[in-house]
Amino acid sequence: MPISKAEKEVIIEELKEKFDSAKVAILADYRGLNVAEATRLRRRLREAGCEFKVAKNTLVGLVVKKQGLDALEPFLEGPVGIAFSSDPVAPAKVLADFIREAKKMEIKAGVLDGKVIDAKAVKELADLPSREVLLAKVLGSMQAPLYGFAGVLQGTLRNFVYALEAVRKQRAGEA
Repeated sequence: MPISKAEKEVIIEELKEKFDSAKVAILADYRGLNVAEATRLRRRLREAGCEFKVAKNTLVGLVVKKQGLDALEPFLEGPVGIAFSSDPVAPAKVLADFIREAKKMEIKAGVLDGKVIDAKAVKELADLPSREVLLAKVLGSMQAPLYGFAGVLQGTLRNFVYALEAVRKQRAGEA
């Protein structure tokens, strides 16, 4: 059933908003997914704070042109779903995990901070550790010098106490 021009304009405006507000948008070919698998994918993406949209490629093409993302046009062939998120790693991880399990989807390309990235770059995003792990690593590297400095101070203090103890024993032996 064809959609009206007004409905198309609403869809275009909604997609434009999604591209503007999202930090990352990943295009995936969802060919071969049944309804249960598509529902499971959407649920996983929603739990990760992402949104999965499916729209006609011609409408997505219009939005892409308006946004200046002309490099995405070649990827708008066949059934294409777009995962949007403010977290640049979450949708890539969810899609990569789902593809490993289902073996039915394919990542085509993505947009990261307004720049078009290829499927290889999206897969590299998926391989990045989570934000929490990265923050823990940064915090650990910041704390390491402090622990080393505390150890040096503690060693100096310990040596001073040993020297005082040796002087005390020496004086006790003289008396």
